[in-house]
Amino acid sequence: MATWTPTATDAPAPPRRRRRILPQVALAVLLLLLGAAGYLYRVAHSALPQLDGTISVAGLSAPVTVTRDSHGVPGIEAATLEDLFYAQGYVTAQDRLWQMDVMRRFAAGEMSEILGPALIEHDREQRILGLRAAAQNQAALLSPRDRSYFEAYARGVNAFLDSRRNRLPIEFRLIAYEPKPWKVEDSLLLGARMVQDLNHGTYKSALVREKVLARLGPELTADLFVNASWRDRPPTPSSRRIEDQERPSSNQNDDDDDEMDSGADSNIARLPSPAAPASVFGLRPELIPGSNNWVVSGAHTVTGKPMLSNDMHLGHQMPNLWYEAHLRAADYDVIGVTLPGVPFVIVGHNRRVAWGFTNVGPTVEDLYIEAFNDQGAYQVPSGWQQPQHRPEVIHVKGQADITVDVVLTRHGPIITDLIPGETRKIALRWTLYDSLHNPFFEVNSAQNWNEFLKAFEQLPAPGQNVVYADVDGHIGYHTTGHIPIRTAGDGSLPVSGADDQHEWKGYIPFDKLPSVFDPPAGILATANSRISPDKYPYSISSEWDPPWRTNRIYQVLESGRKFSAADMLSLQTDVYSAFDRFCAERFVYALDHVKNLSPRVQQARDLMRDWDGRLTADSAAATIENRAQNELRRLLLEPKLGAAPKQTADKNTPAPPELFSWKSYRWFSSSIWLENVLAKKPPRWLPQDFPNYESLLAAAVDAAVRDPASPKDLTQWRWGAFAPIDIEHPVLGRLPLIGRWTAPGLHDQSGGGLTIKQVGRAFGPSERYTADLSAFDQSTLNTVTGQSGNLLSPYYMDQWQAWYEGTTFPLPFSQEAVAKMKQHSLVLKPR
Repeated sequence: MATWTPTATDAPAPPRRRRRILPQVALAVLLLLLGAAGYLYRVAHSALPQLDGTISVAGLSAPVTVTRDSHGVPGIEAATLEDLFYAQGYVTAQDRLWQMDVMRRFAAGEMSEILGPALIEHDREQRILGLRAAAQNQAALLSPRDRSYFEAYARGVNAFLDSRRNRLPIEFRLIAYEPKPWKVEDSLLLGARMVQDLNHGTYKSALVREKVLARLGPELTADLFVNASWRDRPPTPSSRRIEDQERPSSNQNDDDDDEMDSGADSNIARLPSPAAPASVFGLRPELIPGSNNWVVSGAHTVTGKPMLSNDMHLGHQMPNLWYEAHLRAADYDVIGVTLPGVPFVIVGHNRRVAWGFTNVGPTVEDLYIEAFNDQGAYQVPSGWQQPQHRPEVIHVKGQADITVDVVLTRHGPIITDLIPGETRKIALRWTLYDSLHNPFFEVNSAQNWNEFLKAFEQLPAPGQNVVYADVDGHIGYHTTGHIPIRTAGDGSLPVSGADDQHEWKGYIPFDKLPSVFDPPAGILATANSRISPDKYPYSISSEWDPPWRTNRIYQVLESGRKFSAADMLSLQTDVYSAFDRFCAERFVYALDHVKNLSPRVQQARDLMRDWDGRLTADSAAATIENRAQNELRRLLLEPKLGAAPKQTADKNTPAPPELFSWKSYRWFSSSIWLENVLAKKPPRWLPQDFPNYESLLAAAVDAAVRDPASPKDLTQWRWGAFAPIDIEHPVLGRLPLIGRWTAPGLHDQSGGGLTIKQVGRAFGPSERYTADLSAFDQSTLNTVTGQSGNLLSPYYMDQWQAWYEGTTFPLPFSQEAVAKMKQHSLVLKPR
């Protein structure tokens, strides 16, 4: 056997030699880091746009002036509308080119081409849904006038792109690709993506509900999927204060099971359920963020003229979604937020009219179970019909292309592949496939209520609640969008596609949609909850948001005081939750009537007893109540829907989507179900392990405070750290050392899912806007982070602190105010 003898070369380096090597290695690393940082700085700096002076561009008929204020908000003035929208495209691309490109790729399902196989499943879903195909269809239907505006916008984007091929934003350089020229269909595609964000996903609710119905039967299912509340405040001509409405008994000992608001008028309680696989669970998305808007007449303001406020709650992104702009050409004079990649202003005001949106949440997509035979045909009332096929080729970075065969029936694409575990051939019918018409030029141009309504009558999707105010003192509200009228059903369950028993007969006529003009009370507000008045003859939505935010808005606006723009901002940042306060009171009452409480539970009770219901960042009671509420839901639902799967060894690995458990229940108005249970204490919901509801609630609190994540001292269980906000840049945030400086990052925050300031870790108000109809220069607007998507721009994150701390900025509109705020002036000159 050979032996090993150490030699001089095997011995460790002497300490003196190591001391000489380590500084050299450190210096080399430092030089590499400095070189990388220098390269990134040069690339990022080269992408900064020119904001002053003159730029010669091809495609304009006359010079266009672009001024920017202290936050980089452009004011664009042109001689013609075509030049105006050309310049809008050019200027938006100056600040948001990479965002525009990645948004169109995300919408179309073209992300794998630049980011590789990790995005294949996303791309597959988008190709099956067919947003680009829908945009192409709409592009072919544009009127000559609209086509000229969209083409002008695209030319402006491409003029900027062509001038910067060697100075593209840093994201293009890091990912190593170049954007393709902008097309008209790309603008329409981004509109389709907004429809997907706001009016899509109810089909997943239908699949979940189908399974729950099969498991629990109609009574319990109707309880869970409640879609109405005594607290509802639809916008109506007459004032209807919440204290005047009929409500469930608040008697803590009331066990009357018959009066529970079960939503029995829903189809849940009536329709039989086709067999459904367990796989539908896990498909229900996170609850979609909502929005707030309201308008008050001059009778309620310090100025004697209307005020209108709007904060649209959407997913956070970096840069933020909206791009502020002021567009002016002759009598076309409009300011507000725009969607990068799309001409016109989406929310804002012109010289006479202001408006703002919340999402209706209409049920505008239905699932049809199609019967296919062995020859590949599907059944229709007249016999069998061959489907159409749309081949989709997904380009994948570093891999071979993937071809997806999209099967199209008379109802829409077969989406079975998007539903894990599903075997039935399910087609999706969606109003998006009928029209993507953009009416915002007419909206921007409207001078009065009638012109405003005529413009919005042309909006097919997304269905929105729009509030209105004008300089003459009028206020109004109207529901918008194409909402189907069905032969039978309300879209809440999958139906057979082989017959015509559940076909769409048309859309609710625009003049039959809920609408109010100059209500005597002088107050109109919406926050995604039910907007259809009592005894309304049509079905608008099978899933409204709960009315908590709407009620809180009315509670404040009906207080009798006169409001200023500063008061409107205070209301937009309000963090009181009536539902969480209600739950805390029920927990306290129950704990007061249960013996032998642990010291920890007693401390939790005392903290909740003194709580005012405000979800402030430093509140411990808010965290305790929230955790106890979650445990209560588990105790109520687990016996009926099953236990959740145990956590896998890898905490980042989610449970398989086909598993069905109590966590599978997701419903916008689940808080109304829980309120009904706690108010009425129905025996059918009391788990058999508990003698009464008091012991059930006490067990929920005990489980919450025994959570290993809870601190030793419950007073330190701060809400802000428990429910923070986290905004990261998807590309730059991954860079070493500097990544943390490329976005706001992780912060404590106040507010929750049911407060007017509706927030979550990844969503919240995307803008806060108030229009003062007495003097538009007194209006205010801010977005989340800033105007620019260019890392080194001073306008990259200059609005973040104001958004986070609940302050805002003036929105100058008159020529005098714009001139006073001007920081930059650029002229685009015809070449």
